[in-house]
Amino acid sequence: MFVNLLSHTVLLPVLLAQAIYVRSRVLELPEPSGPRSGAVGEGPPLRLLVIGDSSALGVGVQTQDDALLGRLTARLAPLARVEFDLVAVIGAKTVEAVGWLDQLPRAEYDVVITALGVNDVTKATPLRRFMAWQTALVDRLQWEFGAKRIYVSGLPPMGQFPLLPQPLRWAMGQRASWFEKHLRRLVDRRDAARFVTIDMGLDDTNMSADGFHPGPAVYAAWADAVYAQITADPALLDAAERSA
Repeated sequence: MFVNLLSHTVLLPVLLAQAIYVRSRVLELPEPSGPRSGAVGEGPPLRLLVIGDSSALGVGVQTQDDALLGRLTARLAPLARVEFDLVAVIGAKTVEAVGWLDQLPRAEYDVVITALGVNDVTKATPLRRFMAWQTALVDRLQWEFGAKRIYVSGLPPMGQFPLLPQPLRWAMGQRASWFEKHLRRLVDRRDAARFVTIDMGLDDTNMSADGFHPGPAVYAAWADAVYAQITADPALLDAAERSA
């Protein structure tokens, strides 16, 4: 870590210049259309909340059908009646997501999926604060919203984002990996939490047109990874059947 810190310090003028350039050139993609609350499927009820940043929102695809929410609910619909809520904002950091909880109705959720961290990396949130807010988010979701399972999405490999030039791409990748390492440790210490990551490289073929957000294939792989964990957890679907 000392070597990485030294490298970042030496490269700081270049990194700042590249960051300003990227912000001036980034393609602003629209939010996908489609409902952010509703119900799909038949069977025992399964309450689902997706909360996070623009990736949770589905930026990079045209409709929610191709985003994380739509892909996952379509997979779950044959097994349960999925009652879903999506709470996500472009550019959100973890601290902002924690604040949203104060405004949400105190509904109980069977499954919560979080997608946060990229904006904490790009907006220079200190690791200590990032982890404090992530801890607060996971704990509040479990104890205030009764979340049976909280699927915490890992940070994407930002060192592969096509939008970012080198060495900014390398620097963001290093920082994202560092944040993810600590985030995984938090998840491992929480009984209700599970860590979600997808094993695929990111490039121009599967990222969106802006080179920063997921494309349809990445959202599909992400939804598949969450679906696999949900269906491998008998406590979730069994509990839903008992409550039906």
